[in-house]
Amino acid sequence: MNSNELVSTKKAAEFLGVSVSTIYRMIEQGTLEPSKTPGGQRRFEVKALEEFKESSKTIEAPQNPAKSKKNTNENNEIEENATNEAAEEKPVDKRNTLNDLNGSQWLPETKSFFYQKGLGAKHPHAKIERQHPAPFSFQDVSHLITFFTKKEMKVLDPFGGVGSTAKACELEGRHCTSIELQEKWHSLAIERLDTEVFEGASAKHTFIQGDSRTILKQFEDSSFDFMVTSPPYWSILNKKADHKVKKERLANNLATNYSEDDENDLANVESYEEFLKILVDDVFLECGRVLSPKKYMCLVVSDFRNKSTFISFHSDLIQALNRRTTKDGYKICLQGVKVLLQNHKTLLPYGYPFAYVENIHHQYVLIFRKDK
Repeated sequence: MNSNELVSTKKAAEFLGVSVSTIYRMIEQGTLEPSKTPGGQRRFEVKALEEFKESSKTIEAPQNPAKSKKNTNENNEIEENATNEAAEEKPVDKRNTLNDLNGSQWLPETKSFFYQKGLGAKHPHAKIERQHPAPFSFQDVSHLITFFTKKEMKVLDPFGGVGSTAKACELEGRHCTSIELQEKWHSLAIERLDTEVFEGASAKHTFIQGDSRTILKQFEDSSFDFMVTSPPYWSILNKKADHKVKKERLANNLATNYSEDDENDLANVESYEEFLKILVDDVFLECGRVLSPKKYMCLVVSDFRNKSTFISFHSDLIQALNRRTTKDGYKICLQGVKVLLQNHKTLLPYGYPFAYVENIHHQYVLIFRKDK
């Protein structure tokens, strides 16, 4: 092989004398770094493989199939990745104006659920994300961005936080406009891209510090190709909850809410009904206006409890937004609901031993489209 050549995962495995599953395991561990072609296919530089082979005396052997259930699940995921790699070789249908996926890649994305992925609290790149009280995994945003956009398309996040959407856009070759009310999170989002991706990465995207309700009105109709966000939680971060998670954040000097007393912070709105109305009328319908026709918006939300009352936030939001008309004459129509499973979260003994109180270990991705 030519040293400058780029090869597939299968070829890389053959070159190193290991299985495709081992290649994926090495990628997960960070011992092997792939690159991507303009079409989104994963490739490896032969020169890098040669250097790795020279410097590595031993390469991790395939796992014993008789190991624990946990290892079995990990192997299943690796095998699924190997299947996805084979799917990458197929061409993208020329009629596909939504994304850069071929048929084999498209079909699995129509499942009504997917599992949350994160770097883990101890990962060095989780340092900035962890400072935010309700961070959104950039891997999960990437999952949505790669399905609902093509390379170079424009993505909007009206609640940018610490830049998860911006980071996902940078890694996936999209352009992000991130709006964040609080200066602290706005600055950390820029720092995150410049430290976790590469210095100067933030300059490729637009970061705006201010109130989305004001800033969105400044954008022209049909300015963006996709909108994705995780909106603020109403009030619950401000409650005097006395459980382990909040205690740990306080012990580590980490924020437990978005802001203290900012009247523009939607999390500080006293009435849930008013919060919902502002969120839909002043933010999401404006997002719909600046979204191009036939394009999508994804809202990642969670239900919650307010004292003894269970708030079905996702269904309230659907009822308040579905088939509403934007100012430019289009309707925002619900297309589906994905469940984002958070199976890694710690179980807390809510209600025990007196009553059933749910550990909410999932979120909903509400998928809307702008239609006539």
